[in-house]
Amino acid sequence: MMDTVGITDVRKSFDDEIANVSSVDELQQLKVAFLGKKGKVTGLMKSMKDLSKEERPEYGAKVNEVRTHITEAIDNRSKVLEEAALEAKLREDTIDVTLPGRTFTLGSPHPLSRTVEDIEDFFLGLGYEIAEGYEVETDYYNFEALNLPKSHPARDMQDTFYISEETLLRTHTSPVQARTMESRKGQGPVKIICPGKVYRRDSDDATHSHQFTQIEGLVVDRGIHMSDLKGTLELFAREIFGAEREIRLRPSYFPFTEPSVEVDISCFKCKGAGCNVCKGTGWIEILGAGMVHPNVLEMAGFDPEIYSGFAFGMGPDRIAMLKYGIEDIRHFYTNDLRFINQFKATEDGGVTNESI
Repeated sequence: MMDTVGITDVRKSFDDEIANVSSVDELQQLKVAFLGKKGKVTGLMKSMKDLSKEERPEYGAKVNEVRTHITEAIDNRSKVLEEAALEAKLREDTIDVTLPGRTFTLGSPHPLSRTVEDIEDFFLGLGYEIAEGYEVETDYYNFEALNLPKSHPARDMQDTFYISEETLLRTHTSPVQARTMESRKGQGPVKIICPGKVYRRDSDDATHSHQFTQIEGLVVDRGIHMSDLKGTLELFAREIFGAEREIRLRPSYFPFTEPSVEVDISCFKCKGAGCNVCKGTGWIEILGAGMVHPNVLEMAGFDPEIYSGFAFGMGPDRIAMLKYGIEDIRHFYTNDLRFINQFKATEDGGVTNESI
């Protein structure tokens, strides 16, 4: 005979227990106790095997009715408990709007990175392209393609780190110029700047580093003259160091240019009167330049009877040191926060040295 008393007892037991549930964890335990694999409702379902075929449908319907009642009650109670937990958390996390606001310090560009970007932006504005190359180079492109054969004494000034007899860490970004000219197959114009890291076997001190940055520029076309170089560098000096800057060209020697010049700018600190920055001369050396040597043009596939060009090379490290009053090049690479924190972002996206 079908016994429905057990079903009624299970329902009553559930209703009594859920009324005392006060947390989500307790509710989960109650759910397992009644609807789990070993729960009370599951036990009722298993008892159906003792009933006759005629009694099972009615008994099963009543058990399912209880299961539905328990499931709905648990879902409703769960929503109530979750809302109560949220309200309690909101009460605990109340924000006191009378407290002073928190200050968030904005990051700013590293002075060396910003100097490189300023130089790139200037030359991009003049129609130059940015060309990049390999830091691990061949002897040919680092020296020979730039009119520096293996026996040339000027190589001693650029002693570097050799990986093998024919492979080395580049000493300048000039190999990018040689490779770019070669890729143009003797057809101009070429108008590029080449930024990047370079390496030399220098002893590190306040003004020298075994690794530093360099930016070189190259223009090759028909009818390029020294006057074009001078005008370009005058614009550059005034853009980076101020509108009143003048430049001075002094004869020099570089194997890859002829004629070659050292380029000075009028001192931006003393206006030419003489100070510690310009060492009393009124002028500051900032870069080297010259007209591209015919041998370099010819090795790159250009006819020096048709094409001419100029090239220049500068160290952003030195320019940043001058611009921001930095006395030791090693500050750029040691990641000392006492140094880096001196440089703050300005409204135009630049940096300023607050210690100057």
